[in-house]
Amino acid sequence: MQDEELEQLGGRLADNIRALREARGLTQLQLAKSAGLPRATWANLESGAANPTLSVLARVATALSVPFEELLMRPTPSARHYPKATLPVRERQGAIIRSLLPHKVPNMVMERMELSPGARMTGTPHTPGTREYLTCEKGALELTASGERYVLSVGDVVVFRGDQKHGYANVGATLAVGYSMVVLRPVPS
Repeated sequence: MQDEELEQLGGRLADNIRALREARGLTQLQLAKSAGLPRATWANLESGAANPTLSVLARVATALSVPFEELLMRPTPSARHYPKATLPVRERQGAIIRSLLPHKVPNMVMERMELSPGARMTGTPHTPGTREYLTCEKGALELTASGERYVLSVGDVVVFRGDQKHGYANVGATLAVGYSMVVLRPVPS
């Protein structure tokens, strides 16, 4: 990194934090409380006068629900297109799982799951306090969570504790497609 770029980091950080806060329609005090920081610290961050620690930056990123890197990035367009082929995809126990987030977002996972007829997939329990939201877009999905069984038809949603043992199955005769949104409980620092 060039010296000139290093000197611009403080201003870029200030501009990004202010823009992200304003886009959410929140005050400095509201976000400072959410981040567990004094309001004066938040004001210093937005003025460009601060030289924050990594811990402070991590708290700010979490409070704004953005990846850490976004705080220091050069300004980007207000929207960006991510073609399907660029999104992370993996196969697990016969299911195709595609991330709906092109980059990591603190405490959140969003995925699209395709299960062939008869396919079953064991879920991975997440950190304590996690909530998971599952909706069925196509076919019929079965969710087993904490010993309970739920059969979802198109449009149905089940909210469950994602920190418990759970699994998914296609109980229909055609392809089943579901969307999972996992909201992880932040790990105390």
